[in-house]
Amino acid sequence: VIPDKNYVLAEDSQLSMNYEEFIQKTEKEMPFLTPVSIMELMDVSDYYRTDTHWKQEEIIDVAAKLAAVMDAPFSGCFEYKELESPFYGVYYGQAALPLEPDRIGYCTNAALDACVVYDHENSKEIPLYDVSKVDGRDPYEMFLGGNISLAVIESPKALSSKELVVFGDSFARSVLPMLAESYSKITLIDIRYLPSMSVGNYVMFEDQDVLFLYSTSVLNNSITLK
Repeated sequence: VIPDKNYVLAEDSQLSMNYEEFIQKTEKEMPFLTPVSIMELMDVSDYYRTDTHWKQEEIIDVAAKLAAVMDAPFSGCFEYKELESPFYGVYYGQAALPLEPDRIGYCTNAALDACVVYDHENSKEIPLYDVSKVDGRDPYEMFLGGNISLAVIESPKALSSKELVVFGDSFARSVLPMLAESYSKITLIDIRYLPSMSVGNYVMFEDQDVLFLYSTSVLNNSITLK
C-alpha cells in the first residue's frame, strides 16, 4: 500500500485518514497476499510540492525493499536525469498562489536504456520514459505511458531471468522502471481500466512474482477497481 502525501503531512490536530487501521483492513481483505510495509521509508521530501505523486529519484529505497522481499537482484545504481521543463502538478492550479514549480526527472542505467516497452492497449511500442509528456496536460504520464491498462517491459540486460506481474496505478508506474534491471519481463496491469475478470485472457500465471501496488488514494476509492 503506497501512502498518499497526507500520511507524512497531517498532524495530530488535523483530520486525516487512520492509515494504520486502513492498512490493517486492506491486509485483512486480501489474506492471500504477503504484506510489505513501506510506510517507514516515506517522508515529505519523497513527494512533489505541487503534486500528489512521489519523486522517482527519492524512492530507490522503496524499489530496493520490494526487490529484496521478492528475492530479486537489485543494484540501486542509477543516473538521475533532470528535465529542463518545469513541473506543474495538480495542486498548482488549485492553490491560486504564485507557487514555484517542481523539477521532474527520471532514473536510468544501461539495463533500463535497453528496455523495450509495449503498450497493449494501443498496440504499439512506447518509451520507458516519454519525456514529451512533460509539456502535456499530465506530466507524470511520462512514466510508462501514463494511465494505460496493460503494458509489458522486456529487459534484455536484466540481472535475472525472473518475471514479475504487477497490479498498480500511476504511483507504481514510476517505481517499476527501476525494477526492470531486476526482472527480464514485467507485466503491468491496471485494474481501474482492465476488468480483473479479463486478466487471464492476457497473462498466464506460471512462475512469476506478483506485486499488488496501489496508493491509498485509489484503494480508499476502490469503486474505481474493476
